[in-house]
Amino acid sequence: MPLDLPPPSDEALAHSERLRAGIAGHIREEGGYIPFSRFMELALYAPGLGYYSAGATKFGEAGDFITSPELGPLFGRCIGNAASRAFAGLDTPEWVELGGGSGSLAEVLLQHWEATGSLPRRYRILEPSADLRQRQRERLKARLSPALFQRLEWLDGPPAEAWSGVLFANEVLDALPTTRFVIGEDGPEEEGVALDEQGAFRIVTRPADNMLIEAVRNIESRLDAPLPRGYRSEALVQLPWWLRAVVGPMRDGLALFVDYGYPRREYYLGERRDGTLVCHYRHRAHNEPFHLPGLTDLSAFVDFTAVAEAGVAAGFELAGYCTQASFLLGNGLEQELAAPAADERAQRRRNEEARKLVLPGEMGERFKVIGLQRGIDVESLFALGDLSNRL
Repeated sequence: MPLDLPPPSDEALAHSERLRAGIAGHIREEGGYIPFSRFMELALYAPGLGYYSAGATKFGEAGDFITSPELGPLFGRCIGNAASRAFAGLDTPEWVELGGGSGSLAEVLLQHWEATGSLPRRYRILEPSADLRQRQRERLKARLSPALFQRLEWLDGPPAEAWSGVLFANEVLDALPTTRFVIGEDGPEEEGVALDEQGAFRIVTRPADNMLIEAVRNIESRLDAPLPRGYRSEALVQLPWWLRAVVGPMRDGLALFVDYGYPRREYYLGERRDGTLVCHYRHRAHNEPFHLPGLTDLSAFVDFTAVAEAGVAAGFELAGYCTQASFLLGNGLEQELAAPAADERAQRRRNEEARKLVLPGEMGERFKVIGLQRGIDVESLFALGDLSNRL
């Protein structure tokens, strides 16, 4: 059990207990075992109870973590600059955001594009959480002009019809339910969740199925040596199917993903022999995924080599891969910082925002940006500090 974490309220604790009991029920119904990916799916997305499905604040100082769009407008304006360059090569482009967060990014982007004369035809948000969707609507209706608000559309699933434009996902890949594996005596084994005699969650392993075995073999083919016995990590085995589903109908355009992670050869280094799974609760990181389900965020770092492979398999080309710092600096951050500020206090606030976005000890190098292009050439967006050769 993690130490030094703020205690939840009685109401939050009761909420977590309802989800814990629900997950335990699924385990019993499914024969006493569920894969870890299924546990993560329920913990994050169970209707009305999962971390992203329930009503507690997730983003910002009052939540459990802060994302780049929550720091201020600089991130959104630089992303908007990059998108404008992609829009320029397309007829009637659209923007699709996977997971709209608090709505802060949509607010900044639409206002920025209006000011720069590069508005897309529609701004579509694929938001599975009914609670977050409602919060986004309320925020954006209050802060945008009626004309801008009318460009918004919320989706229940990926666009089914052909479209052109930019698909964007900030910190989405890390929250996809991931498979956990361990190298056993006879090869890969899958980690799952069962119940102990007291009804508490516990980790157990089972022989890996053919899909997981093949995924681990593919991982090892990029490494200098097979993964050693006892090595534990993650493999997002469903990524090719997920990516094909979300980008498949795109005729031409750019799929842009921002997240924390590594190229494959760095992801599966010996020093990460316990994997990359991380839990967040009230701005504290810990490694206890069973602690307060429904109140705790679960995520795993992204294997960006796997993202590139999945994109190529879906009919895209790699546009580029770089650090967040390089991408923002290459898409107008210095110009944004040079613009006149309202006063000295606003300038200091903007400088602090930029510091968090680009410094190596903050988000600058930990977060990466990868782009997949189809029918357009936007490699110039990654011209500053491209690291594609490391994939």
